[in-house]
Amino acid sequence: MYKYLLVLVISTSFGFQGWRTLFNNFVVDEVKLSGLQVGIIQSVREVPGFLVFLVIYLLLIVKEHTLSALSVILLGIGISFTGFLPHFHGILLTTVIMSVGFHFFETTNKSLTIQHFNKNQSAIVFAKIRSYSALTNIAVGGFVILLTMYFNFKYTYLVIGTIVVLAGMYMLTVNPIDREVPIQRKGLFLKKKYWLYYVLNFLSGARRQIFVVFSLLLLVEKYDFSVSCW
Repeated sequence: MYKYLLVLVISTSFGFQGWRTLFNNFVVDEVKLSGLQVGIIQSVREVPGFLVFLVIYLLLIVKEHTLSALSVILLGIGISFTGFLPHFHGILLTTVIMSVGFHFFETTNKSLTIQHFNKNQSAIVFAKIRSYSALTNIAVGGFVILLTMYFNFKYTYLVIGTIVVLAGMYMLTVNPIDREVPIQRKGLFLKKKYWLYYVLNFLSGARRQIFVVFSLLLLVEKYDFSVSCW
């Protein structure tokens, strides 16, 4: 299960970070969207995050590890078509598709980790996976710079998205389930003792929206920052 999750996490980090690295330059330099339109797109991007409870119903018909791979494929599809719909409604559509895949995977990823590893192991697994994810985010920056030297935004998005889709499709052929793992209870649980964790996650999301969305847009729109390093 560890290798299964690791491949999907790296694929997700690769795709999402590539999408985010290109996004502001794409919508400002090529699509010519306004700050208001970008704000709407980024706000709608978070809607699937509030709908992750729907995963519970999907698990009634799809195995959780399969749903994880399908979510990564959906993420890749959204990224692949981003450059082919260079207008407000097109980007809004591909962003929602990408975001559904991203948020559904994040939910199943954490659930599978807790389910297949005990309390002592899960903390180590989470730490290792996060470290590989961080390394992937760094590597993607160089990869995007290299791609933009040869391709425009459309085909750069296509290359990144295609790699993610292929990774997800390959993992669909893998069955990482250990038969000795107890059957998971399918349901939504909220516990009072975890209230601080819930609040911190909410604040973290708010901080990310302010910094990642609007500060980077400002650098591109007002100070003409480009994707390349020169």
